[in-house]
Amino acid sequence: MPVLENKRFYAGADGCRAGWFVIALTKNGQWQTEVFPNISALWERYREASLILIDVPIGLKGKGAEERRCDREARRILGPPRASSVFRVPCRQAVYAVTYEEAIQINERLTGTRLSPMTWGIVPKIREVDKFFDKNRFALSCVKEIHPELCFWALAGRPMQHNKKRAEGFDERIKVLQSYHSATEEIVQHSLQNYRRQKVAKDDILDALVAAITAFAGLNALVSVPDPPESDEGGLPMQMLYRPTTAR
Repeated sequence: MPVLENKRFYAGADGCRAGWFVIALTKNGQWQTEVFPNISALWERYREASLILIDVPIGLKGKGAEERRCDREARRILGPPRASSVFRVPCRQAVYAVTYEEAIQINERLTGTRLSPMTWGIVPKIREVDKFFDKNRFALSCVKEIHPELCFWALAGRPMQHNKKRAEGFDERIKVLQSYHSATEEIVQHSLQNYRRQKVAKDDILDALVAAITAFAGLNALVSVPDPPESDEGGLPMQMLYRPTTAR
């Protein structure tokens, strides 16, 4: 693959039904898309990347009513209605529950908060990432967390007005991405044509691309929410990165 032959490339990854959808960009205009069944396979392929940004929580709370600061601050920044896209992240023990009912009980006992069905839907990806970093701490220097709506807010200078799953929301976000990367339309059309919607949804493409374009600025140009970042009880960072409009 031409991108992987380049010494400096930047990747954005989003969890999808098929596993992980990845878009990689290079400084000389090359790009590629790939799907991986799990994050370990993604890392094995992209471990030479300058930066990989993923749309899945990394650090997790162990207990307590206070949630991760990055989630609270992201909601405050986005405001309604986009704030609702930032789910309350379950505590670590709830992430390892076998059933939804068990996860609800654990999370309520340890944090005082129940778990929504939508949050339970992303728990497998959170668990997968947590297990990965338990064995691959060195990857923390390369793999960081983002939230797509926070990234779009930063690139546009305002929260998105429409839901990303609607046509007007899709087009709104495409216009933002086009202002930062000239190959946006080509990448999106390639992804739509080469991956079935049952495997990679339209909004998965948006989220992976905004992560890649954010990463493209380079780690030193990105801003952390919160700043400085928190760490969980195991030392994993609890932060979200975004690219300020000045980092063009």
